[in-house]
Amino acid sequence: MPFRIQERFVNLLDTLGALAQLLAEAIQSLRHQRPSGRDLVQQLYQVGVKSQSVVLTTGAATGMVLTAQTYFQFHKVRLDTATGAVVSVGMASELGPVLAGLMLTARVGASMAAELGTMRVTEQIDALRTLATHPVDYLVVPRFLALTLAAPLLTAEAVTIGIAASYLVGVKLLGIEGAYYLAYINRYTAPSDILMGLIKSVLFGAAIALICCHRGLTCPQGAEGVGRATTEAVVAASITILVSNFFLTLLLTQLLN
Repeated sequence: MPFRIQERFVNLLDTLGALAQLLAEAIQSLRHQRPSGRDLVQQLYQVGVKSQSVVLTTGAATGMVLTAQTYFQFHKVRLDTATGAVVSVGMASELGPVLAGLMLTARVGASMAAELGTMRVTEQIDALRTLATHPVDYLVVPRFLALTLAAPLLTAEAVTIGIAASYLVGVKLLGIEGAYYLAYINRYTAPSDILMGLIKSVLFGAAIALICCHRGLTCPQGAEGVGRATTEAVVAASITILVSNFFLTLLLTQLLN
């Protein structure tokens, strides 16, 4: 058992080192050459536009259920109008970026890992190297940029639709006074809450791209290897988002407040 724990710890350190190296190569590539505009636009369409329906649905559903549960508890102590403040702060700083990141991991991250893994298995990545094309420049950088740019925009959409859905449920369904509902949202939702969510979303997008691209580029041979790499990429990216969110909350709260 101690040997297995030691082996897993060593593998974790190797993975972290490989991710850091991949990030350094991506940054170096961005510094020395501009990525293809066509590839970047295509990735932005795949990552951003095609993910809108999933992210918006998740944001709206989360806003509605959070409103209902908060109202049921606050109604016991006659704090009905404070429901909107709790939902807006929670969506802007925590639930919006985390849920958008998880949805992007499930939809986009899995696709990236499977696509790059298939290219590795079919030796297309080796063919790129023979053509003097660095795989990081051609495959990783456009995906990294697309996810980093699209994640905060999708998060902003999820937060907006979540708060709008919260207002409809709170005012139209639960009977909370609309003016007080909006007043509490405006009073207790600080710019730092919104900024915190956007910063988190940028970091989550970068983490998803790095983890999923790395797993795709290093997947074992065979169809089973592609499937395993895709599963490992989704699990690793999801856990990274959930764990790092706690530490980012503590850090950003101290920096922004």
